[in-house]
Amino acid sequence: MPDAHSPAAGAAVTYDAIRAAAERLKGRIERTAMRRSRALSEITGADVWVKHENDQYTAAFKERGALNKLLQLTDAEKKRGVIASSAGNHAQGLAFHGHQLGIPTTIVMPRGTPHVKVANARARGATVVLEGDSYDDAYGAAMQMCRQRDLVFVHPFDDVDVIIGQGTIALEMLEDAPDLDCLIVPIGGGGLIAGMATAAKAIKPDIRIIGVEAALYPFFAAKMQGKAPRNSDGGQTIAEGIAVKKVGETAFSVAKPMIEDIVLTDETALERAIALYVTAERTVVEGAGAASLAALLTAPQKFSGKKCGIVLSGGNIDTRLLAAVLERALVREGRISVLRFLGDDRPGMLADVAKIIGDLGANILQVEHHRITLSAPAKGVEFDVEIETRDLQQTEEIMATLQGAGYAVRRL
Repeated sequence: MPDAHSPAAGAAVTYDAIRAAAERLKGRIERTAMRRSRALSEITGADVWVKHENDQYTAAFKERGALNKLLQLTDAEKKRGVIASSAGNHAQGLAFHGHQLGIPTTIVMPRGTPHVKVANARARGATVVLEGDSYDDAYGAAMQMCRQRDLVFVHPFDDVDVIIGQGTIALEMLEDAPDLDCLIVPIGGGGLIAGMATAAKAIKPDIRIIGVEAALYPFFAAKMQGKAPRNSDGGQTIAEGIAVKKVGETAFSVAKPMIEDIVLTDETALERAIALYVTAERTVVEGAGAASLAALLTAPQKFSGKKCGIVLSGGNIDTRLLAAVLERALVREGRISVLRFLGDDRPGMLADVAKIIGDLGANILQVEHHRITLSAPAKGVEFDVEIETRDLQQTEEIMATLQGAGYAVRRL
C-alpha cells in the first residue's frame, strides 16, 4: 500500500470517496451557506457566489479534513492518539474534533506562536508542545514525537483522508449552484484544491478550476511550470494560511491535471478583499480566506460575466490586524488622509486651517507638529493634520481651498 503522503496515494482521492466522506461528516460539521453576492458581483464584473466556510465552529474549512481523518482511525489508533504540527486552522479543527471524539490530540507549534493560538488549541482539548523557532522545526519535532510515542500523524494538507474531507466543499457548492462556470480556490500546500477539483470535475467536467496563491509564495504555480519560483524566500504576507513553501506531493499529483490557471495575488489585493468582505458582505475573513476574492480583483478580465464560486475559507484574523487593514482601506479610498503643511509658526495659523477644514465638512482626527525638522525654516513649522472625509474628491476640494488661502499643503 503506498505511503499516505506519496504521489501514488493520490489514486485513493476519488469522487466516491468524497461522497462517502460527506455522509460521514453529516451532522458533525456545518453545511455552510453558499450565497450570491450582489455587491461583489457589481464590483468585480463576475457573477459571484460565496461559500462561507468561516461559519464552521472553528471558523475555517480545515475541520472537514481533520474530522474525516479522525473518524476513520482504528480503535487502537484512536486510543494511542494523533499529533500534528500547525499553528493555524488545522490545529484548531483537529483539537476540537479530537476532543469531541475522545481522541488524545497533541499539537506542536513553534515557540513564537501567538499566545491566542496556543490558548485556543488548549481550550479545545489539545496538548500543545512549543518546539523550535519555525514551522519546519515544529514539524521535525512532531515527527520525532510521533515515532517515539507511536501516534498517528495528521498532515494539514498532504494526507489522503484530509484531502478527501476538503473535497466535500465542492459537493455542497455545486448542489447549491449547479451551473457554476468556475471554482476559485486558495492554494497553500494544495490539499483544498486537490479535493475540490476531484469532486467538481466528476460532477461537471467542463467546470474551470482556478487556483490562487499569494504572490510572495508562488510555489505551486512554479512547480506546475517545472520552474524555480521567482521568489524563493517568501516573506511577510497577510495570507499566512497559504504561505507554504513546500507543496504536498500527493495533493500536487491529484490537483495538477485539473487546474486550468493560477492567479498570483499581491498584498494590496488581499487587503482589499478582506475590507470588501467586511463592508460588502458584513463578514470577517482572514488573509488566506480572502484569496479567492483577491483573485477576482487581481484579474477581473479572466472572470468577467462568468458565474464564479469562491471559497471564503477562514475567518480567523487577529483583531488588531483587521483594524489596520480597514484603516488602510480608508486611506486608499481617500476617506482618511494626512495633509502636511509648511508655514510660519504664528498664533492662529492652526485655527485658520482647522476652520477651513471644518467649514468644508471634514473631521480632524489628529494633529502633529514637527518643529525640529530641516524641511521647515528656522522660524517656521511643519505639521500634519489627519482628516476624515467622504471621499478623495472632498479631500482634493479641501486641499485646493487651503492652497487658495495661501497654505502650502500636500497629501502624504
